[in-house]
Amino acid sequence: MLAETVCSAVSAAGLGIAAVTAYRKRFLTALRIAAYSLIPVGLVMTGAVGWLASTAFSPLAWAGFGVLGASWALFALVRAVEHRRGARTARATAAGGPAAPVSPSASAPALGRKAGEGSRPASAPPASQSSSDDFSDIEAILKKHGI
Repeated sequence: MLAETVCSAVSAAGLGIAAVTAYRKRFLTALRIAAYSLIPVGLVMTGAVGWLASTAFSPLAWAGFGVLGASWALFALVRAVEHRRGARTARATAAGGPAAPVSPSASAPALGRKAGEGSRPASAPPASQSSSDDFSDIEAILKKHGI
């Protein structure tokens, strides 16, 4: 009884806000607010609110939610283990399986690099540059913008 009264009050307040919004010539927003405010009354009419109220205060229902949570946790654990095992299997296959590339530079043409560059990205600066050279690009950009 209390839940139905609260839902009716929420719907009435929502319809009032929708009327004020329509008065301000914002008709699409007013229709959206009216649609949202009719949801609680619809739930009361279908009996969903009564079912929800009886479920919220039932210890058996809460125990059921606990069992569902434990089931979800077990599914997450299995997925994590499978993901980890799959990564380990992929590493083992890449280390010695027939599908592994012969050398690290064998896949370099597919990535658009020359075979002699190895695994270093093309945009990375050589290790011999000093830290003052790293900021020269930044200084050039700041000077270009007059900062």
